[in-house]
Amino acid sequence: QVQLVESGGGLVQPGGSLRLSCAASGFVSDYYRIGWFRQAPGKEREGVSSISSPYGRPTYANSVKGRFTISRDNAKNTVYLQMNSLKSEDTGVYYCAASYGDSWNQPQYIDYWGKGRLVTVSS
Repeated sequence: QVQLVESGGGLVQPGGSLRLSCAASGFVSDYYRIGWFRQAPGKEREGVSSISSPYGRPTYANSVKGRFTISRDNAKNTVYLQMNSLKSEDTGVYYCAASYGDSWNQPQYIDYWGKGRLVTVSS
């Protein structure tokens, strides 16, 4: 059973930075995609960024390109999301998510979810 355990997040002022971490375990195949969704109050859950295993190919939502960077540490089985130049519209609960399939950017394609971490961007 795949387990995803998130850490990081919190409160930051606009323009600031935060980092999220997702420790993953239990994958039965080397071929999967893992990353982050977020859900703002009153809005649908949306894909933010993902990275493929084993090739490490990233994807980003247009709204975060140039500001967020996804990376992974294979030795620690951990995926990171570095979030810079944060805006108020980045506020929401961020979920680590993984899928064995080729599609990833819609919630219905996700096989496993973390519990979520709150990110609040406010002055």
